Amino acid sequence: MNPFSSGTRLRDMIRAIRACKTAAEERAVVRKECAAIRAAINENDQDYRHRNLAKLMFIHMLGYPTHFGQMECLKLIASAGFPEKRIGYLGLMLLLDERQEVLMLVTNSLKQDLNHSNQYIVGLALCALGNICSAEMARDLAPEVDRLLQFRDPNIRKKAALCSIRIIKKVPDLAENFINAAAALLKEKHHGVLITGVQLCTDLCKISPEALEYFRKKCTDGLVRTLRDLANSPYSPEYDIAGITDPFLHIRLLKLLRVLGQGDADASDIMNDILAQVATKTESNKNSGNAILYECVETIMSIEDNGGLRVLAINILGRFLSNRDNNIRYVALNMLMRALSVDSQAVQRHRATILECVKDSDASIRKRALELVYLLVNESNVKPLTKELIEYLEVSDQEFKGDLTAKICSIVEKFAPEKIWYIDQMLKVLTEAGSYVKDEVWHALIVVISNASDLHGYTVRGLYRAFQTSTEQESLVRVAVWCIGEYGDMLVNNVGMLDIEEPITVTESDAVDVVEIAMKRHSSDLTTKAMALIALLKLSSRFPSCSERVKDVIIQYKGNLVLELQQRSLEFSSIVEKHRNIRSALVERMPVLDEATFSGRRAGSLPAAASTSGGAPVNLPNGVAKPSTAPLVDLLDLSDDAPAPSPSGGDFLNDLLGVDLSAPSTQAGLGQAPKAGTDVLLDLLSIGTPPGQSNSSAFDILSSGQEGKTQTATPDSLSFPSPLLTQPTSSAGASSVIDLLDGFGPSPSKSEDNGLVHPPLVAFESSNLRMTFDFSKPPGNPQTTLILATFTNLSDNPFTDFIFQAAVPKFLQLHLDPASGNALPASGNGSITQNLKVSNSQHGKKSLIMRIRIGYKVNGKDMLEEGQINNFPRDL
Repeated sequence: MNPFSSGTRLRDMIRAIRACKTAAEERAVVRKECAAIRAAINENDQDYRHRNLAKLMFIHMLGYPTHFGQMECLKLIASAGFPEKRIGYLGLMLLLDERQEVLMLVTNSLKQDLNHSNQYIVGLALCALGNICSAEMARDLAPEVDRLLQFRDPNIRKKAALCSIRIIKKVPDLAENFINAAAALLKEKHHGVLITGVQLCTDLCKISPEALEYFRKKCTDGLVRTLRDLANSPYSPEYDIAGITDPFLHIRLLKLLRVLGQGDADASDIMNDILAQVATKTESNKNSGNAILYECVETIMSIEDNGGLRVLAINILGRFLSNRDNNIRYVALNMLMRALSVDSQAVQRHRATILECVKDSDASIRKRALELVYLLVNESNVKPLTKELIEYLEVSDQEFKGDLTAKICSIVEKFAPEKIWYIDQMLKVLTEAGSYVKDEVWHALIVVISNASDLHGYTVRGLYRAFQTSTEQESLVRVAVWCIGEYGDMLVNNVGMLDIEEPITVTESDAVDVVEIAMKRHSSDLTTKAMALIALLKLSSRFPSCSERVKDVIIQYKGNLVLELQQRSLEFSSIVEKHRNIRSALVERMPVLDEATFSGRRAGSLPAAASTSGGAPVNLPNGVAKPSTAPLVDLLDLSDDAPAPSPSGGDFLNDLLGVDLSAPSTQAGLGQAPKAGTDVLLDLLSIGTPPGQSNSSAFDILSSGQEGKTQTATPDSLSFPSPLLTQPTSSAGASSVIDLLDGFGPSPSKSEDNGLVHPPLVAFESSNLRMTFDFSKPPGNPQTTLILATFTNLSDNPFTDFIFQAAVPKFLQLHLDPASGNALPASGNGSITQNLKVSNSQHGKKSLIMRIRIGYKVNGKDMLEEGQINNFPRDL
């Protein structure tokens, strides 16, 4: 006998497959078995049809194709016997789904079996229909299922209810047909039928407003009675789970009550007492009891307001936080975050427990608890909460320090009651986790320090002490270097001592030591070293006795491979050595930094080039906009995130003088004289080439004495105005800086520096239609372009059913918002607008390109216009 004939038993085939040692052997076994099954199908072998289909289902579960046996399912379903039908319906559910066209052939068999005299066959049909029912089948068979909801056998009623859920989800219009039958199921005594009836009612309420209103008025009292009887029922072994009678039915009833009570005060009042009873009587030492309590809390939080109940619910969540099970604590934290918006005072009572969760060993609980603590902070509790969090920061895991640091900094900045407390907390954070502090945070700290004139001495002394204990925290080193450069004389002379301080003895040499150590740290990056060079330049003026030592330290970087440091070394050593008469004016203290402007930029409410103080702004920490009389030291400081400059020298000039000379498209100086930046540099460095005769590059001028010169940018090319600017803007003129250096005449005022603006573009125009694009850029995201498309009807007939479609190449991503309308009045008497968002992954390399299709109707006739837009501005 062929071991793989159609008479082979299922267990023999499974044994043969499991005996295979390689995938190839398994494929060979399956291939032979499938061949035998195909032969049996061709021979119409009725004796072994059910066995073949069982083997096909196993083969299907292994992942092999079994489509050739689909019709065998239908033949088995049409058989008279229960065993054949059972295998047929099982194969139907496993091998087919609602998308298969062959499924339409089974509708008639299902209808016959739903009306069969054998209740077990009726159960098979209901089970299959509930699993694979399509919308067409639902419409055809809904009356039979509705009738079976009143069947004498509870198992059939239960399966009919489950099948009804599938039907109303597939065809919501049929929901009203099941309302009365579903309401009748709520009076069932059999728990299996009752739980499916409750679920059917819940889904009906979500789908049909009429059903929701009907159940609210007719069934709320009955559901409350059912839940009360269930909660107070005596021990019942049939339904008992850990001492609780049928927790699954408990939960289904609570979910339905939640749906009924949401937004309805009367229904909420009816269920208040039973919810309080369930919340107080349910035991919480078993998982089944905790599940009921959780659903009870969910229901209390969702129904209409009852203060006492909500406090009870939040207390239950507080008990959950003390549970040893991580899942229960996580669920409680999630729920407390939602409860915070309802009753924050009740949640505040559990603050200590929530803080303990921040220290939990489970990472997900730590993170969720930290988010909840952040939401709990207000003006009254910010000090104790911050103290707790900072104490935990000292011992927290490395992978958690980043999140914890970000939350602490945000809390301190948002709720700080006074500046001295803000500075103290930030110093603690910088000392413990300065490497995790983001750039904008220590920028903000510098701005606050700048504005707290009475705390300058206190702050610089605190930073000096912190630096002595923690030199590996990058952000701490940067802030310390900046403050010592600005207020080093206050550090040495103990200026502005507060009562809470202890005296400290620091010499001028000690202050310079700190900056030198910061420069020579192996982990210091370009920004830190550049800030340290600036601080040394300032200290050379503050401490004349250390001037020579400072010059020796600065000159060590004249041959540095990083051009930024090399350039600063050459320029600053020249200032220290050759311009002693003007050095004190150059390195005067920075003016107070504008907190409002900085906060606006962080929030994204101000453009990057806008300034409230009228000057030309550069990046923080040392480049907030200043008036024209500001000392040049403002223009010498390095922004924290400035990249290494290109060899063209334009970035060097930008860093040094606060003007953008890199390219015409980003030039900020319509009224600026040509060669202005170069003239200032020549005067500053005492290089004797007359400005009017110089044709050398800006890079050559800045790097005089170097042998290797690269790409150049001529002075003439540095100050041409951009044709794309829509309003006059200018940077500091050359004469203002020359006046500061040499004392010639008054300084002209600066005009406001605005960003690049693209003019509107007529993207498409035909005899009937014009489409105009207006462009904008989100701050800090040059790859993204926001486009406002405006459509105007140029014809004498109105357009209806207007629709705009667009397609872009793969290197672009396009998002279209819905249009403002679909009707376009004639003769330009109105317009339709639509917002587009385009992200260019090849920004700076490839320009935008777009194919468009516009459809509309004119006098009922469909019109279609197509085209391609190639004339986008190149820098988008």
